[in-house]
Amino acid sequence: MPAGGGLAEAVRRVGDRWSFLVVESLLGGERRFGEIQEAVHGVASNVLSSRLKQLEAEGLLVSQPYSDRPVRFTYELTQTGAELAGALRMLASWGARTSGAGSADRHDSCGSELDVRWWCASCGEVVEPGHVEVVWV
Repeated sequence: MPAGGGLAEAVRRVGDRWSFLVVESLLGGERRFGEIQEAVHGVASNVLSSRLKQLEAEGLLVSQPYSDRPVRFTYELTQTGAELAGALRMLASWGARTSGAGSADRHDSCGSELDVRWWCASCGEVVEPGHVEVVWV
């Protein structure tokens, strides 16, 4: 896979800021259209509708009708969609740190800023930047 292949695929599937914000709004569980629109400040109804359809087509969320007349839906993340939570938290933390708009996530016990690190799930070793071999399968 070419450089940036994984990132390019993620951007292709999720797409834009509205989609990230829609996913974030659904991390707490099922919501209706109006509830999502309230959570995602500034999104137009037609844009939200389009993003919900796109995210469903990508398998990141599912919709269930709760009313026949008019047809209305609830939306919920799939397991694949919920897997975006970690990436969204890292992006939000980065955005807060670099914009000065707020602080990064902090440890409840001591108040220290949290540091995100890669680690090997097999041996538990922390993997430092530059010591990662990316193998695409």
